[in-house]
Amino acid sequence: MREHASDVMQDYLKNIYLINRENEGQVSTSDLAMKMGVSAPTVTSMLVKLGDKGFITYEKYKGAKLNTEGEAIALEILRHHRLIERYLVEFLGYDWSEVHEEADVLEHHISEELERRIANALGNPKYGLYGAPIPSEDLTSIAKDETTKLGEHSAGEIVVIERVKENYIGSENAPRTRDSEELQYLAEIGIIPGKQVKIESVAPFGMIKVSNEKGEHSLPKEVSMSIHVREI
Repeated sequence: MREHASDVMQDYLKNIYLINRENEGQVSTSDLAMKMGVSAPTVTSMLVKLGDKGFITYEKYKGAKLNTEGEAIALEILRHHRLIERYLVEFLGYDWSEVHEEADVLEHHISEELERRIANALGNPKYGLYGAPIPSEDLTSIAKDETTKLGEHSAGEIVVIERVKENYIGSENAPRTRDSEELQYLAEIGIIPGKQVKIESVAPFGMIKVSNEKGEHSLPKEVSMSIHVREI
């Protein structure tokens, strides 16, 4: 099915899916432009093309919604991306801070047979390297996100890290992809999936202080809002 959509189209479909998963409803041009780091006119032009191909339903000033084929492509690319990230770390010795960009390139080009072999080698995992769910092989299901955000919790609460988002909105309301130094730092202080932290204090419009087995750590608000957790 990917042969009908260019790599750029696949990226748009994947990001429409990701935005919609967090905020149900049609995806606005401005939200998509912010997430992808491109101009609104560029997004509008691509949405028209995607609509013409039948991958989305697009209404000017209202936004875009994936159609059945568009969603299947988005899930396929997302599955490839998250399997590749885990494979690079678990079998090829990459650090988790190095693999997002590699997966962004490779996700468009692996065959279905290679995807199957990677999944089998990994034990057919349900979750990716950063804790996000991996779409099923038949692309019909993906685990429901029942997490909350670290920055939404109050002092005294204890939570378990479920997911560290690869992308988030920074302090200047611009999209950010975590750089390797930031991911390395989070790993060093134990802010990785599966680890437990306690919220020590929350400063209004500022920092959130957490503690774990590695000590106390202060995180900027925008970073804490990009870390998904579950309560114990």
